[in-house]
Amino acid sequence: MKKVLSLALILSLAMSLVSFAHADGPVTLRMATGYNSAKTGLFFDPETAGDGVELAGVVYHSGDLKPTWVAVQEKLNVVFENKYQGNGAGAEFDYWKEQMDQVDMLSGTAAKLSEAGEAGLVVNIGAYLDQMPNFKAYLDANPIVKLSITGNTETGAIYFSPYFDGVDDIERMPLMRVDMVEKLLNGEGEFTAEACKNLKPAVYQPYMPLSGKIEIETPTADGTKTEIVTKDYDAAGNIVAKMNEAGEIDGVTAVNMLRTYIDQAYNGYYGTNRADLFIGQNAAWDADELVALLRCVVANPQTLNGTDTIQGLFSREDGNNQRRVDMFRFAGTLFGVRGLESRQDYLYVDTDGMLKDARQEVATYEALARMNALAQEGLLSQAFINGEDVKTQNYLENDLGFMHYDYNQTQTLHNATLLQEGEKYMAVMVPVAKWYDTEEGTYMRFTESWRSVKTDGWGISVAGIGGNEAKLNAALSLIDYAYSDEGTILMSYGPSQFIKEGETFLFNGKEMPVIADVTNELLWSLGKGNYTNFARYYLGSTLSFMKSQAFEYQCTHEVGKEGAGKISVAIGLGTIKHPMLAVTENPWYTSVPTVLPTTKEDNQALGGYDELNSKFQGGKGQENILVDIIASGFTAEGMGSPEEAAEYVKDAMSGEQYLDIKEIAWEELLDYYDTIK
Repeated sequence: MKKVLSLALILSLAMSLVSFAHADGPVTLRMATGYNSAKTGLFFDPETAGDGVELAGVVYHSGDLKPTWVAVQEKLNVVFENKYQGNGAGAEFDYWKEQMDQVDMLSGTAAKLSEAGEAGLVVNIGAYLDQMPNFKAYLDANPIVKLSITGNTETGAIYFSPYFDGVDDIERMPLMRVDMVEKLLNGEGEFTAEACKNLKPAVYQPYMPLSGKIEIETPTADGTKTEIVTKDYDAAGNIVAKMNEAGEIDGVTAVNMLRTYIDQAYNGYYGTNRADLFIGQNAAWDADELVALLRCVVANPQTLNGTDTIQGLFSREDGNNQRRVDMFRFAGTLFGVRGLESRQDYLYVDTDGMLKDARQEVATYEALARMNALAQEGLLSQAFINGEDVKTQNYLENDLGFMHYDYNQTQTLHNATLLQEGEKYMAVMVPVAKWYDTEEGTYMRFTESWRSVKTDGWGISVAGIGGNEAKLNAALSLIDYAYSDEGTILMSYGPSQFIKEGETFLFNGKEMPVIADVTNELLWSLGKGNYTNFARYYLGSTLSFMKSQAFEYQCTHEVGKEGAGKISVAIGLGTIKHPMLAVTENPWYTSVPTVLPTTKEDNQALGGYDELNSKFQGGKGQENILVDIIASGFTAEGMGSPEEAAEYVKDAMSGEQYLDIKEIAWEELLDYYDTIK
């Protein structure tokens, strides 16, 4: 990618776009496009605009184009007409699929747009790549991205413009109240407290070994290089096993057991700063050690918050399925299970190059059983178990919650608004687990939460365009512009009035613009520090296409930068592995494409697997069996154990047929890759 020298140069560069003449004036594009709600469309909605909202000296009202799209409209000589219903991508597409002649561009999931493309309803933009130099250059430079959006391997058809919410970087991270960890684990001598609680009877059983030694490559404390840290189970035993064997113990006893374990298992490596096992640059924690820590947290509320209760693991919104699913994503990270943070459904590529579906793997349900054991011990929030409407803000504001798994920027901004001096809610290192990148498995850090093509995009309606060449060219130009240097910045930052003229900073090796003072002021006054909401609600940026993380980075709280910085160092040193946006020598590391090129007949068959399609959903108000198992155990009919659950999905839910279709499409995609690489 070309280096961006300065904002002035960016704005003066001439872009290569599809040429289209507007002899009769601007072309009108009817846009059924947005992110996931009325607030996140191209136009201001009544709630966001209110009686008028002022942004950089301009007042916007309900129905007005947002600043980003005013700039696009002027740049491309088009007029945007609002058709967006304010739905998520899948529901928005479903609304329009029987009346495609009413819209020119529309949001949709990658799968639905590709399926519609194969049915002749959505334009194959792959046929116009030579007219889209910026988009083509990006795909040529990133072949795995091209594979991720290819809808037909015989024709090379592409039916949607992809959305990147950042790319080739970690996405979700474990987040902890690190001050609580320090309070419990650091210091000389034994831990004491005036009051504590007894642990509930043990249900969770050890995941890590009971004896022997494990060597883990870890960044040094200063992050300058790597070193080997040894977990010595012969010297210390397994902390969960020891707690379980001890029977009924209280919070003080639990903390001192964990302190002694850390000293012995790591041979004094962490000294009196034992919290660094979890929160340091050289952290090396695993699932069992986390369980021991959670037991210490929930049994010591009087020490940590002065009340009678504190919740261990929670989700951003414990009553919202869209956020509750993060609990099983975290389970995959804790217990070495692939497919739970897949870019497509629950698929991953195994070491033999074949696709696997996490929903059909016994290991998935064993991990969920371990999470349910945590629920039974009271280590998961009661609100999560009950599906009650409790949010991160509720937990952090009153020191009532310890940890969850989520996006760094949006969650660590709470340090500025909800936490007191000395309190820190921060991203911590990815845990050590046994990952089966080989037949024997490897104890290492790995995250499947890796940014690639998202599952949503924008398509061009064949019926809407109706053979109008000017409309088609305008829609193609919009997509191509978004992949130019100038367009990428506009779609990320908003227009020039929200950027400091001539000022840049180095971000991931590239000079990127600095946000204007007014942007930072509005970020907090309107967006409460939440970059993503502010950009989508008010600027109209980051709704689709390619989002640079450079804007978001500038809006991240210092505590957020600190935690993410440690993870970035570990990734850079190679001590956190992740999927690759490439077809790798060991297929296990290949990121699953967002879309696989299934046929029309395949899509009809896939659409008929009603139970498989409906019971593993990730949206608000939808059902997800994996979440239910964590909260309530194996209570669903036919799914009374990990083995039964995997078999039920395979047979009764048509999982085997589903996987056969996806595997054939994957093999065809690999054959196609051989022809274009």
